[in-house]
Amino acid sequence: MADVIQLLPDSVANQIAAGEVVQRPASVVKELMENAVDAGAGEIKLIVKDAGKALVQVIDNGCGMSDTDARLSFERHATSKIRQASDLFAIRTMGFRGEALASIAAVAQVELRTRRQIDELGVRIQIEGSELKIQEACQTATGTSISVRNLFYNIPARRNFLKSNAVEMRHIIDEFQRIAIANPDIFFSLHHNNDELFHLPPSGLRQRLVGIFGTAYNKRLVPVHEATDILTIDGFVGKPEFARKARGEQLFFINGRFIKSPYLNHAVMTAYEDLLPQDSFPFYVICLDIDPARIDVNVHPTKQEIKFDDERLVYNYLRVAVRHALGVHSITPSLDFEQENVFDSLRTPPPVQSSPTIRTVPSSFSPREEADAYSGPEEARRRRRDNLKNWESLYEGLDELLPSTPSETPDAGMPETAVTIESGWSDDSPLDDAGQSFSRPQKEPYQIHGTYIVSHIKSGFLLIDQQAAHERILYEQYLQILSRQSASTQHQLFPRTVTLPAADGVLLREILPQVILLGFDIQEFGQNVFVINGLPAELAGKKDELAVLETLLEQFRENRDLQTDVQENLARSMARSAAIRRGTTLSVEEMQSLTDRLFACAMPYKSPGGRMCFLTFELEELARRFET
Repeated sequence: MADVIQLLPDSVANQIAAGEVVQRPASVVKELMENAVDAGAGEIKLIVKDAGKALVQVIDNGCGMSDTDARLSFERHATSKIRQASDLFAIRTMGFRGEALASIAAVAQVELRTRRQIDELGVRIQIEGSELKIQEACQTATGTSISVRNLFYNIPARRNFLKSNAVEMRHIIDEFQRIAIANPDIFFSLHHNNDELFHLPPSGLRQRLVGIFGTAYNKRLVPVHEATDILTIDGFVGKPEFARKARGEQLFFINGRFIKSPYLNHAVMTAYEDLLPQDSFPFYVICLDIDPARIDVNVHPTKQEIKFDDERLVYNYLRVAVRHALGVHSITPSLDFEQENVFDSLRTPPPVQSSPTIRTVPSSFSPREEADAYSGPEEARRRRRDNLKNWESLYEGLDELLPSTPSETPDAGMPETAVTIESGWSDDSPLDDAGQSFSRPQKEPYQIHGTYIVSHIKSGFLLIDQQAAHERILYEQYLQILSRQSASTQHQLFPRTVTLPAADGVLLREILPQVILLGFDIQEFGQNVFVINGLPAELAGKKDELAVLETLLEQFRENRDLQTDVQENLARSMARSAAIRRGTTLSVEEMQSLTDRLFACAMPYKSPGGRMCFLTFELEELARRFET
């Protein structure tokens, strides 16, 4: 029998390897921009067309390459970053495997122009499907310009699986932002179809974040800094009041490399404990600098996962640093004695001067961390003295509230004076049910904790989740509006101009026609600037225009992975952003209306997100639960 095992041709092997490195145009952007950073560039320009499907071009003013290096760079495992295996534990560069250019050249048409400062002429190389077409001398600027055209032109199946231009552009912007944030001292620009989306001059990290996410983020940032013998932590976290309902900008960088780490994310979320509403996510951009010997970056093809030699140590340092930053900037909970106390309603007190505000360090801090948060033991003792004085002043004059004469028939062993506190049950009939208050049927619905609605039915009762039910009602309503293309708009007396981050601007332009069908009156007014002239009638006057728009865009991005069309995604997102929240108090009429509208829906059982809208409890089942 003939031998069946054979070596694959280099072109086929490169196409197979490309599947691990190049998944979409954003992968090309990442690899080429990281190479430009490694080349020592001070200016990096990214040009894309048709969301990278037609062209991805990166131009830098870095060190450039010689003729031999330029040609060798397209060979697999050819790299200038390492020489031996031990170099993997001293890596400070972004790339080191030597696979990126070879993989890209296997699935696209690539042209490279490069020149070193010491050379009079540069070199031009053109490769298609791993096959060298042209190599010649050329006149070009110092640095490197590499163009990638028609990605996956020789693999039609992979090209057909690419998403829409808006989705692919969103991924490109994500990669661009990550590299730009990690290198604030480098100039970056991004052009898409001849429109400049980003123009980021060299700056500090705060200015870079404001340049990327918008000026509104400047007041949201809390600086984080901690330097130890093991690592250095720098960056910014967001104030809790600006947390979002969907995961937004949460970025970790280790030695300038973007990583994904649920473990470190848990450390940050633990630092925000008791500061965030439920299901809210804060903004953070945190840069860690650590000895490369303590980490391993060679654990995933995308190099976005890292292993630490001591994860618990990094976790604790990060948690304490973030918590300390929030405490220093008065973000953590405080005891404020300026607030009205419970006795103010019983008497009219004389004017009281403002008492100092006392901040407390959460119980998750160790004693040593607590001392650090208060800037020294002496400060801690002073605060404790002030705290004691304030508690004493709080109860000062309490004896004035007591009756001036003793009770006529005091009980034995009881003090001669007493304070009677009446509750909401005081006016009710006694518990003998003489007025049949227990046996009367209760037909009206009522709320539990401002979250659930109890509605009586013949066989028992329904427990309705008011937010899930309202989401189902609005979802079907918005689907009908989009199909009929007729929604009512409440125009604003004063139109509002908003500036969105570039990524949100691209997304809003994509879905703007459908957003207008829902009742929004929004006009584009320049680069990422929009004017809100009106809102859907049911939202007008109830919610802030910018908050509604931001929530809508967040929900739309979050739902993209559900493989739904634009209209269904938009209806789902709008329902989530406009629905009443848990904790909202409703009147009896509102509860009855919500219940009636829910059971008029075509699918009343579950919300668009899959949450149950109501549960049924039978009387027989309740009776069995009380049996012993």
